[in-house]
Amino acid sequence: MLQSAPRAHDRKVRNIQKQVQDWNKSGRSTKMCTARPGWLTMSFRFPKYKKDMTLIHVDKLVDILEIDTEAKSIRVEPMVTMGQITRALIPLGYTLPVVPELDDLTVGGMINGCGIESSGRKFGLFQHICLSYELITSSGELIVAKREPNSEHQSLFYGIPWSHGTLGLLVAATIRIVPCKPYVKLQYYPCYSSSDIVEKLKEESNRSENEFVEGLQFDKESGVVMAGYFAEQPPKNATINRIGRWYKPWFFKHVESIKDSGKNSVEYIPIRDYYHRHSRSIFWEIQDLVSFGNNVLFRYTLGWAMPPKISLLKLTTPKPVRNLYDRHHVLQDFLIPLTHLPEAVELLHKEVQIYPMWLCPFNLPSIPGMVRQRTGRNVLFVDVGVYGNCTLETYDAKETTRKLEKFVRDVEGVQLLYADTYMTPAEFWEMFDSSLYDWLRVKYDCKEAFPNVYEKVCRAARE
Repeated sequence: MLQSAPRAHDRKVRNIQKQVQDWNKSGRSTKMCTARPGWLTMSFRFPKYKKDMTLIHVDKLVDILEIDTEAKSIRVEPMVTMGQITRALIPLGYTLPVVPELDDLTVGGMINGCGIESSGRKFGLFQHICLSYELITSSGELIVAKREPNSEHQSLFYGIPWSHGTLGLLVAATIRIVPCKPYVKLQYYPCYSSSDIVEKLKEESNRSENEFVEGLQFDKESGVVMAGYFAEQPPKNATINRIGRWYKPWFFKHVESIKDSGKNSVEYIPIRDYYHRHSRSIFWEIQDLVSFGNNVLFRYTLGWAMPPKISLLKLTTPKPVRNLYDRHHVLQDFLIPLTHLPEAVELLHKEVQIYPMWLCPFNLPSIPGMVRQRTGRNVLFVDVGVYGNCTLETYDAKETTRKLEKFVRDVEGVQLLYADTYMTPAEFWEMFDSSLYDWLRVKYDCKEAFPNVYEKVCRAARE
């Protein structure tokens, strides 16, 4: 068992409790939210709601607290990033079952929001690998919400994901870890019709040996499905691709070259390089910022400087440029049943024509919470990620997004809430299940203490 800064953690928690207690003593005249500045979040927008609220400072919660290889768990503070975790766990021969791809994504964001990765076909979403959450309630009390059946705050455990900090202040989480191997053996399968992509995603997701499955769709009818599993030292003459090195091609461009070749391919990728394969190019967003960034001369001379921090880009982007992005830039993830993927591709091609698209299958269990499907069994969903500039003259940010949101509601999917949401409250709660959330808001005295989740994520709450 490895431990780090447990006493410092206790001091940080007491400081947050004192802030909440002082808010209670002051008469509860405003609602609370964290003081974390908007430029540090993954949303392209800056939150407007913070201006009228009591700000609770939680920014020092940045430590890994404990790694317990016997209990197969890691305990961390919410500002710990995916990059920190993989650097700490992989040398020990362990990993998180679900590691969302970008280095700077935080545990708190993956819990209060949502986290998805190519191992989702086996383990589900990030919330499904969590064992317990430590929270400070509106009264200033520290409680532990566990997944264990019949535990005192089990209902709160299921309510926290997707709640965006509106049920309490997260100060630590305990998360499952699993053994891993040094490499991922990754197989690439080019596909040349939308139906072939869907069938291949389904086929590889159903193969028990696969740890990872994802797809990149490069136009309406072609893409590449990738499937892989952990591997020891590669055999002699095997292709080893250290894709994380600064001089390497961007991963999506590498995948596109395999699509253009028309041939299946197999590579061995070091495990940490695989986990963060989309970090250097921020999926493919970086090509709109540094169009020459994949040029071989640039990669070998200045590739070490890439990518710029997303938070730095947000902090330094002038408002006129942000307004231009507002009119043309699309940044959306839609989680829908895989069976509806062909319809989604057809609609997205008609409305935005942005490629590549990220296709990440995952199993969604039938458990309580804001995101809930009621079949009583796991259902294979897919995250359709759309990131880039739309050049269609017919594109209108609000109207186009509302068309896409309606489609997602109609197929009983959900939209990731870091993105622009133009739904009305009624439409929002048609997409999400409010039954447990509303009950928890009353039980834990949240209505006066924290804004409603819709009030935090709707487009009107962001600038």
